[in-house]
Amino acid sequence: MAINNRVTALTGTQYPIIQAPMGWIARAQLASAVSNAGGMGIIETSSGELDNIKAEVAKMRDLTDKPFGMNVALSYVRGSNIIDFVIEQGIKFVTTSSGSPAVCTKDFQDAGISVFHVVPTLDMALKALDAGVDGLIVEGGEGGGFKNPSPVSTMVLLPLIRSQCDVPIIAAGGISDGASMAAAFAMGAEGVQMGTRMLACAESPVHSNWKDAIIDSKETDTVFLNQHGRPALRALRTERTASLESIGKINVMEHMANLPALYFGGDMEAAIPLGGQVTGRIDEILTAKQIVDDTMAGFDGVIANLAKKYS
Repeated sequence: MAINNRVTALTGTQYPIIQAPMGWIARAQLASAVSNAGGMGIIETSSGELDNIKAEVAKMRDLTDKPFGMNVALSYVRGSNIIDFVIEQGIKFVTTSSGSPAVCTKDFQDAGISVFHVVPTLDMALKALDAGVDGLIVEGGEGGGFKNPSPVSTMVLLPLIRSQCDVPIIAAGGISDGASMAAAFAMGAEGVQMGTRMLACAESPVHSNWKDAIIDSKETDTVFLNQHGRPALRALRTERTASLESIGKINVMEHMANLPALYFGGDMEAAIPLGGQVTGRIDEILTAKQIVDDTMAGFDGVIANLAKKYS
């Protein structure tokens, strides 16, 4: 059954399941599969490859007739015309990250686009609300990718921010199935965002070596890097990342310079393979549709069992 709440009303999707805007990964192949499954596929901009991104948006029109959105990674697209481009696409949902949403929220809203901003702390959530955003993506520190140097877990951050604001919240960090979705809803979310789970799905364009590494990882097999610099990041444990773990400050971009060899060539030591602690809960590669369907079935089952057991 479809879920009717503020997130699905704003996204136009059947389910409030959002695919994370992973750089170089969140493109048409993956995003269209998520949208076709009833969730919200997102096209990334953090790669900075704006010509390629524009081509990926065009591909989306051929691959799905369902709603999809875009992420605007503000610090990575500064000086570009990406805001105008997004508006021209006629989409209705945008997430913003890596900067202040004040620079674009009104422009998007004037064009009929809902804006959700990614926040890792309460202070940043309140600043986003002051900028007028429609909702928040509350991102716990256990998630993969670029992070706040002082990470706060989803279980702490989500109910804290919910207690201080009334806008719709999408929970991110540690979400991989129906049980974690139900837990997020219990703490105040109305939607969930999946990154690592979608990174390891069948339609993800990354090399199978990376997906296999996720499947083989334990919950302790991530490292938190660059905690005394910016951006901090959570990644899978490899020889490269393990050697960087004890270094308080690193040049992140130096270690991400050879991304194609990792992402698409399968060399796990060529760059930093991002991933969240939820790798320890992912044990098979499924299609995006299987992930969405299983998550919704699991969510319904958890809610029903709790109601039966404790009502």
